[in-house]
Amino acid sequence: VQLQASGGGLVQAGGSLRLSCAASGRTFSRYGMGWFRQAPGKEREFVAAISWSGTSTSYADSVKGRFTISRENAKNTVYLQMDTLKAEDAAVYYCAATTMIISVSPSSYVYWGQGTLVTVSS
Repeated sequence: VQLQASGGGLVQAGGSLRLSCAASGRTFSRYGMGWFRQAPGKEREFVAAISWSGTSTSYADSVKGRFTISRENAKNTVYLQMDTLKAEDAAVYYCAATTMIISVSPSSYVYWGQGTLVTVSS
């Protein structure tokens, strides 16, 4: 599986962005998908995850209520809708695929995209 993340950019605090992650391959629906982020000088951290079918989701406490993860298996794409962005949300965002139904642990993800940069101005 190859993953291509897009949609990052510069946004003002309080604004919104939608990230997309397009996957290659015909077995996309068999992978749990996740979004992670890494800010300069910090460890990569979990943001959100979604199950194979899209019926189960999980969020980091820091983004709960502001971010929404979704997927369209027919389009081999997973999304991250980010609303009410804060300065601390600025980071490189990565999408990833796991063979588990759903996971919040980076170590369980086997495929990673290249990352898309989100910058939040205050």
